[in-house]
Amino acid sequence: MKKSILAIIAMFVFTGAFAQSKTTEALQTKFDNPFTLFFYKNTLRMLNQSDNKEFDEMIKNIEKMKFLMLDKSKSSFGSDDYKKLTKDYQSESYESIMTGRFDGKNLDVYFKDKEGSTPGTVILINDSTSLYVLDMLGTIDISKAGSLFNSIDNSTDIGNRIKNFMGRDKDKAKGKSKGEN
Repeated sequence: MKKSILAIIAMFVFTGAFAQSKTTEALQTKFDNPFTLFFYKNTLRMLNQSDNKEFDEMIKNIEKMKFLMLDKSKSSFGSDDYKKLTKDYQSESYESIMTGRFDGKNLDVYFKDKEGSTPGTVILINDSTSLYVLDMLGTIDISKAGSLFNSIDNSTDIGNRIKNFMGRDKDKAKGKSKGEN
């Protein structure tokens, strides 16, 4: 079961053009292709292995989503870049609909709704070490924006891949260092 889930996740880990937003695409290009995952509705449902009805309700209006992570220690991304990023989303007609803090991280939510097209939602989660971008075609209940990030981060397979990529799994890193010496 775990191998099949990893295989399915691997199918969605690629760097092709997928961004709903030109700003997200430009961010990915400028900072040398940060860790990126792509999710479609069915892939998001697979994260819900405990059949949590609240999670299904939260993702019901998401058609697809790009999840991008930028490790600030490995790039030159700073506060001026973040300010420019938010301005660039606004120049694409995204409106800031929420700003706050979630688990010690800054959270900004942007929404774009054009008549005749599927709305777009961008969630930026920013702290001193990382920038996370959730660029969605579709919408979620704004009060659950942080929960979506947590669900992705806490998914066993995806969360481990994220932590490994970001170099945050210090116990594994220490174990590997000791084993190599």
